[in-house]
Amino acid sequence: MFGIINFETFLIAGLILNLTPGADTMYILGRSIAQGKKAGVLSALGISTGAIFHIIFATLGLSIILAKSALAFEVVKYLGAAYLIFLGLRAISKKRDEKFELNKENEISDYKKIYFSGILTNILNPKVALFFLAFLPQFIDPNYVQNSLPFLILGFTFLLTGTIWCLILALFASKLSDRIRRNYKIKIWLDKITGGIFIALGIKLALTKN
Repeated sequence: MFGIINFETFLIAGLILNLTPGADTMYILGRSIAQGKKAGVLSALGISTGAIFHIIFATLGLSIILAKSALAFEVVKYLGAAYLIFLGLRAISKKRDEKFELNKENEISDYKKIYFSGILTNILNPKVALFFLAFLPQFIDPNYVQNSLPFLILGFTFLLTGTIWCLILALFASKLSDRIRRNYKIKIWLDKITGGIFIALGIKLALTKN
């Protein structure tokens, strides 16, 4: 149907892949634990939005550039690594207000930054692009490889299950950490740990080979 084969297998494989901890999982956990439920949810939505770009790129065949060009892969990889390390350093060095007072404008601005950080974190990870390019074609009838519809259906099905899992993860992690984050000293350490996670993810991405 629609040029898709073994759809049930695709769903099972997709669910397993979504449940497997990876960079996105650590990013969402870090945000949720350090900054709360809304930050975690926005991070998850940002990650999912970034994945939409990869789905479209894979559908249009643009991701093959990353698969074939070592230079393009390296450029995107190091941009992504640098961005994650930047986020980590900023989280570690950011000064805190002991009263945790934040006006509405700053709060909205911070939430926007969290959302767009999630988007950039995902877009600048070439492994995600290569994943969609390698994974989706396995479930498409060879006679339909020139048709964009099966790519889009599979891509957005994977995105839907992944988004649901990421939101559950964000809500669960933030709920566990709500009481902890009310303590100022613990919150500072959580932010530093989150920063360390981002830096580690950046270094890991930088060491990724094509």
